[in-house]
Amino acid sequence: MNETKYLWNFGWNFGRGFGYGVVEGLFVATEAEVDDLIGEVVDFGEILGKHSEVYGEIEEGEIRKVEIDPETVAKVSAVLGDTWSGYNPLHYVEEDE
Repeated sequence: MNETKYLWNFGWNFGRGFGYGVVEGLFVATEAEVDDLIGEVVDFGEILGKHSEVYGEIEEGEIRKVEIDPETVAKVSAVLGDTWSGYNPLHYVEEDE
């Protein structure tokens, strides 16, 4: 089955208390993949520096659809793949042990 894929914007902003930094990404996924991601724990490791250990549960509103038509998304994805910039949270879902 060929499901329609869209462009999504992901972002976490860390201020005082945790350290400083922003984790962002533009990635391509189906609506079902993003729906399934809500409530999942993602673990980015030390992406904001040594001992940063960036992880957490994906919540509603942290991933937003970018208003670009699916045909354009498909054409650009053919060249760039499913991660256009930054971090794709789908690649960092914590596996159940």
